[in-house]
Amino acid sequence: MLTSPDKPRSSASIAVEKLRALIFSGELGAGTDHLESELADTLGMSRTPVREAVVTLESQGLLDVRPRKGVRIRPMSASDMAEIYDVLTELESLAAENAARKNYSDQELSKLADAIDQMDVALKTDSREIWAQADELFHRELVRLGGNSRVQSIVGMMSDQVRRARLVTLYMRPAPVKSNEDHRGVLNAIREGDADRARRIHREHRANAKVILLDLLRRHHLNNL
Repeated sequence: MLTSPDKPRSSASIAVEKLRALIFSGELGAGTDHLESELADTLGMSRTPVREAVVTLESQGLLDVRPRKGVRIRPMSASDMAEIYDVLTELESLAAENAARKNYSDQELSKLADAIDQMDVALKTDSREIWAQADELFHRELVRLGGNSRVQSIVGMMSDQVRRARLVTLYMRPAPVKSNEDHRGVLNAIREGDADRARRIHREHRANAKVILLDLLRRHHLNNL
């Protein structure tokens, strides 16, 4: 059954969105403990949707629900990031390979191309937050084009877990010019149906991103986020 696009969102989904924003902004800091009643007061909501939301966020790896003690915002260490990036690298590279085998039209690849254009514009004005949003759009769309729903689900969860680290280090890293070049290389390989090249370029891209992120976390002693 198709869901009406005008169907109102549930209170639980709104609570998930608001709590995610508080976690990514650092207002709910890594390693901090919170009662459900406290979170409900913060959001101005009843405890029932908040309880549902924290269960969802636990499944996404953002917090831990502790019986009779509330929730703890899950910290992410450099070693956690290394493991997560290894998974992202393999799954996203598989998605790039699969997308290149599907003979997509330029219209079907337009969101991927638009994301790269947005990143190019953001770099010219050094708008790192806008660049990061466009970068997330590129990776999300790439995985969707790969056509594997399980890969989408796993990558979505993993991406949520590294977002805090990327935001913290956004202005510490050099301008991500090479990243944009890599994205365009992946897009061109998909357009040309070159699955091996699409996989190789994206794999190298993610591996380089991992090295940059981990180096920043260690140099700036950001051991837990």
